[in-house]
Amino acid sequence: MRTQVAIIGAGPSGLILGQLLHKAGIDAIILEAQTPDYVLGRIRAGVLEQVAVDLLDEAGVGARMHAEGLPHDGIELLIGGKRHRIDFPSLTGGKQVMVYGQTELTKDLMEARAAAGLQTVYEARDVSVHDFDSDHPRVRYVKDGASHEIECDFIAGCDGFHGVCRASVPQNAISNFERVYGFGWLGLLSDTPPVSEELIYAKHERGFALCSMRSHTRSRYYLQCELSEKVEDWSDERFWEELRRRLDPQAVEALVTGPSIEKSIAPLRSFVAEPMRFGRMFLAGDAAHIVPPTGAKGLNLAASDVRYLSRAFIDYYGGGSAGIDHYSARCLRRVWKAERFSWWMTNLLHTFPDTNAFDQKALEAELDYVVHSVAGRTTLAENYVGLPFDD
Repeated sequence: MRTQVAIIGAGPSGLILGQLLHKAGIDAIILEAQTPDYVLGRIRAGVLEQVAVDLLDEAGVGARMHAEGLPHDGIELLIGGKRHRIDFPSLTGGKQVMVYGQTELTKDLMEARAAAGLQTVYEARDVSVHDFDSDHPRVRYVKDGASHEIECDFIAGCDGFHGVCRASVPQNAISNFERVYGFGWLGLLSDTPPVSEELIYAKHERGFALCSMRSHTRSRYYLQCELSEKVEDWSDERFWEELRRRLDPQAVEALVTGPSIEKSIAPLRSFVAEPMRFGRMFLAGDAAHIVPPTGAKGLNLAASDVRYLSRAFIDYYGGGSAGIDHYSARCLRRVWKAERFSWWMTNLLHTFPDTNAFDQKALEAELDYVVHSVAGRTTLAENYVGLPFDD
């Protein structure tokens, strides 16, 4: 079997890349270890930057997002029981974000790929990458007990943090940078109307809380929790009661509770692998970097990676090499800015048990500056809606 680009992973990064390449007339096969139902069952992010929205429109999969997604012009910071609104359009020249669940986005991409008759191999077992440091890379996998090999021009590693692509790179050829935070987010999804029309980020002495949503009828809430906590110890009633403690009276009064659809605990981590290109294999999305969810950057960084990567391949098949040569540097410049923003937001809004008195006062002063200074609000808004691409 032969294709131009072998894409490993059918998450958002792999599917968006496949769609962009299809639009450009470039052949690609996607390999995915899991079933389609498993991929669609992942509960993930739901806030898209303006530039990610534009990219999905470019890929031709934005219609349902615009029909059902929720455009947001700001967020609210709840500090000391008082809300402070960050107005995006007035601070960023009219930009906003779109709330649209990753599950819905993935469904749109899968349906578009199926409608175009493009090849996706689900339940591809024992995937391995070979000769990516040569001009003739290959990918091997097992499907229904039979072994297969794909010859290709390039390999796109969109297979996540635990995927095979980054793991196949020699250790002396890659550098990893990591920050592990000593807490997690306990998330609850429920078919209840959101407590507010915009996201509320709450800093509280008991720990951080976030009020988010997926639609007008489905809400997503998070509580900062210890990593030693277990999901089964958190009944719905306990979750709702703790959330009330961390919100202001207005939000508590508006809160509609109900049975959870899903509950999970996600540890917070910052991670970057450098470089993101190894010969003819390129890493994208979670395969190359992880951000804390505080800044809503995970899915958006994946989208920006594949934007650069799709343009690099289009440039290559058009006779150029600049896109490929500069892929890693361009991505990492944007990645580190997003990592910095997510790290900054995480430090500002969470409770750290080992924070000394001086650092605590400094953080309080930082928050006061952010919410009461136009420059401070602009910094937050510009990063939240998405920084411009470096083309």
